[in-house]
Amino acid sequence: MNVLTDNFSTYGKGFLGTVELTVYASILALVLGFVMASFRVAPVGSFRVFGTVWVTVLRNTPLTLLFFAVLLGLPRFGLVLPFKVFAVLALGCYTSAFICEALRSGINTVPKGQGEAARSLGMSFGQTLNNVVLPQAFRSVIPPVGSNLIALAKNSAIAGAFSVTELLGTYKTLNELGYSIIWTFVWIALGYLIITLTISAFFNFLEKRWGVAR
Repeated sequence: MNVLTDNFSTYGKGFLGTVELTVYASILALVLGFVMASFRVAPVGSFRVFGTVWVTVLRNTPLTLLFFAVLLGLPRFGLVLPFKVFAVLALGCYTSAFICEALRSGINTVPKGQGEAARSLGMSFGQTLNNVVLPQAFRSVIPPVGSNLIALAKNSAIAGAFSVTELLGTYKTLNELGYSIIWTFVWIALGYLIITLTISAFFNFLEKRWGVAR
């Protein structure tokens, strides 16, 4: 227990760092995922190609490699930002590919006839998507989107290898101070458990309120 009590501020900074990464990267992932899902079902061919390339490249690229590309590659092109911002970009873009596919699968569950009926009433593609298709698709994609955001929270541990303050990285400091590595990781694991259970509880609430009844 003394590992936690003696180093509560260190754990606290790491915990808050992971929470910040998770929140900001989740927002970015949801926004980009929605945009790419819209592209993938758009009637414009160039949009569909762009969305497909985005998803294919990011889903098949190791996250660690993407971190190297963003944190070490972008500064070479003159884009210099704090490492935490680069970490959010890497996590958000990577997870957006999976969010996109989850949303697209939900969109595909909506009968085509409803979209055709909306267009016959004079609705544009954007109006049909936002007012008819997505409200129905949202109900079926709550569980997979929640699972992807839980995975994002755990993936944020990679950021610690790039000088970003997060929960897993606290073990380096505590190990140098001579604390038990086993108990160090026990408290780190508990911190991640709190974060993931919070996300899970939130999406369980959404599913109970708006999810599709089975």
